Amino acid sequence: MRTEDPSREPANEDARDGNRVQSVDRAVLLLRAISTSAHPPTAWELARACGINRSTAWRLLQTLEHHALVERDPTTGRYGIGYTALEVAASAGYDGLARRARPILERVAGDAGESVMLAAARRFSLVYVDQVDPPTVPTANWLGRQLPLHATSTGKVFLAWLPEDERDAVLPAQLPAYTQRTITDRARLERALADIRRAGYGSCVGEFEEFSSGVSAAVLDSAMRPVVIVNLWGPSQRLTRERLRTLGGLALKTAHEISLVLE
Repeated sequence: MRTEDPSREPANEDARDGNRVQSVDRAVLLLRAISTSAHPPTAWELARACGINRSTAWRLLQTLEHHALVERDPTTGRYGIGYTALEVAASAGYDGLARRARPILERVAGDAGESVMLAAARRFSLVYVDQVDPPTVPTANWLGRQLPLHATSTGKVFLAWLPEDERDAVLPAQLPAYTQRTITDRARLERALADIRRAGYGSCVGEFEEFSSGVSAAVLDSAMRPVVIVNLWGPSQRLTRERLRTLGGLALKTAHEISLVLE
């Protein structure tokens, strides 16, 4: 029986799969593995996680490092995302993301009869990238608005999936009240976030505006960090607690559908 040499390079390194180039596929896998890793990985850890030959992974990482797409710590040998990748990310818009998710949002808005929002998660903030309103229902436009994280279902879902130190970084020392229902106590907020992690979705009942309520669910990456968040909302008199539970299940289902189109 012939034994493969693990350091030997595959013969067709740039073999095409349809219109895709294998070496580019592998480089993207490495970048994504670094960006979603809970801790900076080594070249060996990356090769194993991505199912790539060690020598291939090493050469791809050297190329990515040459272009500053990744950075290697000379002491630990561990990799992080480089400044060129950060420049690319900073210049990226959300049109493509919104375009891929919009058919799902339109269908859900029509089925639920409520407005549906899509928020993209950044490291320390949320950006609302799309809004679909049901026909004949006039609603406010929330695109581009900064909303408090502790007083909205979208914000609370975002907080729920952040590490505690990052929650500390994004939350103000004093949580301001917007209505009588706003959670202003940090311990109570942490309990609410734990409930969100158990249920998979979060709700907001008149916490930012007395007359509006909503539910939200997140699309999570492999490191269990929020990527995008789906929000369904409407008037509080129509969105009873029982209806919010129903919409919470719909938000979870919608988040799953969106995760599939973003793969």
